[in-house]
Amino acid sequence: MSEPIWKKTGASAAPTQAVMQFLAGEDVVLDRQLIAYDIQASRAHVAGLAEIGLLQPEEADALRQELTRIGDQLATGERVLDERFEDGHSALETWLTEALGPLGGKVHAGRSRNDQVAVALRLYMKDRLVQLQRVCVAIAEQLLARAQREGDLPMPGYTHLQRAMPSSVGLWLAGHAEAFIDNADLARRTRDWLDASPLGTASGFGVNLPLARDAVAEALGFPRLVLNPQYAQNSRGKIELQAMAALGAATLDARRLAWDLSLFTTSEFAFVDLPDEWCTGSSIMPNKRNPDVVELLRASHGVVAGARAELEAVLSLPSGYQRDLQASKPPLLRAFAGGLQALQLLAPLLDAMSWNQDAMRAAMTPEIYATDLSVELAQQGMPFREAYREVAERIAQMDDQDPRESLEKRVSTGACGDLALARLEARLAPLKEI
Repeated sequence: MSEPIWKKTGASAAPTQAVMQFLAGEDVVLDRQLIAYDIQASRAHVAGLAEIGLLQPEEADALRQELTRIGDQLATGERVLDERFEDGHSALETWLTEALGPLGGKVHAGRSRNDQVAVALRLYMKDRLVQLQRVCVAIAEQLLARAQREGDLPMPGYTHLQRAMPSSVGLWLAGHAEAFIDNADLARRTRDWLDASPLGTASGFGVNLPLARDAVAEALGFPRLVLNPQYAQNSRGKIELQAMAALGAATLDARRLAWDLSLFTTSEFAFVDLPDEWCTGSSIMPNKRNPDVVELLRASHGVVAGARAELEAVLSLPSGYQRDLQASKPPLLRAFAGGLQALQLLAPLLDAMSWNQDAMRAAMTPEIYATDLSVELAQQGMPFREAYREVAERIAQMDDQDPRESLEKRVSTGACGDLALARLEARLAPLKEI
């Protein structure tokens, strides 16, 4: 590992290599995901230093050009952030100094690694929440498109995993679509909530320079500042938890949908068929055709929930920066990597699956119409509780019925007879504009 940027001339001793490796932890590996945002923020910071006269225009130009070159080289693999460095921030300063001499050392004026990582993380979360919004929109679009085409297909409805009432493919699809419309909305609102720049708060106390904080924030696309330097540090972890909560809302709904598909693809239900490209085989049983993608979609929420619990465990801290906050990066990056990877498979999976209408119809046995009959008796003037008891005594003698007649009569808004798809589309439309 190269010398740390905080090393002081004349210090009596320095941390051992083992201590330095412990202090650095996973930072270098994790910062490979964040360094592009660090470069983006550094370019804006350089422009801000030039605005207050701390850098000459030609110095700022040279620094910004070199930062761009470093970013391009990292993107192509020509340059690698590796274990020679303590973290991405120290690597950037080292590379700038190697290329530009003493000018490279001017980049850190007016900032600390504390606000440097804080702004990079906010930029990262803003980007990932945009991705989350987009993927939730895509899932909702796919669900609504199928609901438009197949909305009137009958299928049994379940409570307690027992047959309950006649339902429809449209109700199932539209129910999950509304969930992902909410999730897209939550991702957008969460992004707006954390969309503030901490850059210029330094180590948590401000600096004795008239930094152009508003101009730098605007250049980075932030509509406002984190004003108080102490809160810029105290908000670390808090905003990550909220971003992960938005992600977790989506993976939670994906888990529920995946559970349904896990049941519906069993031979006992046989409501849904999956193409071969979405299934795997067994290493020992030639007859097996396993819906592993669906099952791992179920598991993806556990990754997000576990990461969020890990982060909460780190955050028992006093005000100001504490080195414990370094441990907030791994769960955040892990949650978004795993969660988004899983969610991006859901729309194409929903497009690929097909319904087995015969199996769904065969599962709609006569007793499933008992509630319909109770309501009909109540409409004729019988007290509902009396109708309930009378129908309960007649269930064994009930005849099979046409499920479509039941569905057509379910006319309360959002029910099978009135799925309100146009209203769901209207809610989704503005969320497509990112």
